[in-house]
Amino acid sequence: MNTHLERFAQIAEILTRHGLGFLAGALGLERWLPGPAPMPAEEPTTPVRLRVALEELGPTFIKLGQLLSTRSDILPVAYLNELSKLQDAAPPVSAAEIRSLIQQELGAIPERLFASFDDEPLASASIGQAHAATLMDGTEVVVKVRRPGIVARIDEDLEILQNLAARASRRWEAAADYNLTGIATEFADTLRAELDYLREGRNAERFAENFAAIPEIYVPGIFWATTTSRVLTMERIRGIKVDQIEALDHAEINRGEVAQRAARAVAKMIFEDGFFHADPHPGNLFIQPGGRIALIDFGMVGEIDEGLRDQLVGVLFALTSSDPERMGSALRAISVTRPTMDQSALRRDCARFIQLYKGLQLREVKIAPLVTQMLAILRNHHLQLPRDMALLLKMVLMAEGMGVRLDPEFSLGEILRPYAKALAQARFSPRNLAERLGKAGLEAAELGMILPEKLRTLLENMDGGVEVHLRAAELEPLVGRVERIGNRLVAGMIAAAFIRGIGELTAADRERLRTWQNPLLGAGLGAAGSLGAYLAWTARRRKYRGPR
Repeated sequence: MNTHLERFAQIAEILTRHGLGFLAGALGLERWLPGPAPMPAEEPTTPVRLRVALEELGPTFIKLGQLLSTRSDILPVAYLNELSKLQDAAPPVSAAEIRSLIQQELGAIPERLFASFDDEPLASASIGQAHAATLMDGTEVVVKVRRPGIVARIDEDLEILQNLAARASRRWEAAADYNLTGIATEFADTLRAELDYLREGRNAERFAENFAAIPEIYVPGIFWATTTSRVLTMERIRGIKVDQIEALDHAEINRGEVAQRAARAVAKMIFEDGFFHADPHPGNLFIQPGGRIALIDFGMVGEIDEGLRDQLVGVLFALTSSDPERMGSALRAISVTRPTMDQSALRRDCARFIQLYKGLQLREVKIAPLVTQMLAILRNHHLQLPRDMALLLKMVLMAEGMGVRLDPEFSLGEILRPYAKALAQARFSPRNLAERLGKAGLEAAELGMILPEKLRTLLENMDGGVEVHLRAAELEPLVGRVERIGNRLVAGMIAAAFIRGIGELTAADRERLRTWQNPLLGAGLGAAGSLGAYLAWTARRRKYRGPR
């Protein structure tokens, strides 16, 4: 704990020295605040001061800044741009330490494991450093070695960050609204996963499997015989970095085709695989002869499950149908926070947003401003995206920026359109609708069945100065009444689900509907009509019987 106290004091001192004493106070570090630091004649902007402070605080905070640079739903653009400049570099570990660690992990000195091993690192970062080597069969590889002692240092900082997040959430309304404690926990899980090179190797193999049938995308192989959680041996990739435009032109690479291939790879990751590279910056993309794209660095990945993809389609459907009410509901559904909000203000913001894109085809839309404006709505209403959705949007923005740099005529929207259309059609297919209706019915039925028991529990547990004196005989009529309400609620929800599902299907794809509309509409409307009749009958029956 004494170490934590020293670190608290260090954090407060660094933040204050960079003119961020207000942030230290919001994080609950008042007792460690020094006097106000003198500011330079030309004071840097707050985003710049934050970046410099994070760099000085060390590897954990640099990684935190890099994560925050992906959170357009939380931070304004000026902060995102500045935090994107954070460099994850560090002085290299000595060759003797690296050799000792390799021997501990792999059971032999480098000369017995590799035909050659270069003591001079290719790169040195906060978590580990990379060395060039050659296998006994002549294959060129890169050996990544985790820094000695880095896990203990990061674990301490992660504990401190979670403590600071809890402090801030108790005293700062915005921190609670944005679920700062949840972000800190999520960040801790993500960073600890990055420390495990076995996981990175498995990620690489999963990408290799996903793109095995696409020769234009290449994923380097992993050599498991010389890989552990602290050492990763990966095939060495050579090529031209994707942002080296002159070198690409000199090699006579078709930049437009490269942009198209990269965009199709992004679309496949999102709409087909649900598994994507979350850090596709230029240093991780190499262009090889023939325009083949090679990916490296699989420590940061994201996953989009069927539920998140369905919610994404819901947002797109609301946009294309020009429905502000539906868009507000879709944004609330996709958010992991549930702050108190002005629903009318959210609807107005959605209406203004929709008006900007009304009548445009997806291929005519620039993705970056669309995403930026949507994220501004989320930020203004304290709605926070799931981590993987935020990473996905960051990847999409990076992909569009890279594509436009390669080819000024590039349109990411045009590439994404057929994938999004196929996903929307699948969402509104007869089978999918039937599954969703069935699930809604089961959930509604479960709600109706558990509601009486929940009421019993509530009455049994009421306290705080309110005494409830109810005999069992007096409680039974109330429970029976709740059961009848629950039954009507179930029927009403199922009927609404039928009607809404059929309406969405009709709006989504009229041509698709024609081949089977008579039996489906007949069955659906018949079921909805029967349930509606039941609701009317029970309401009328209760009216004439009067209260019990």
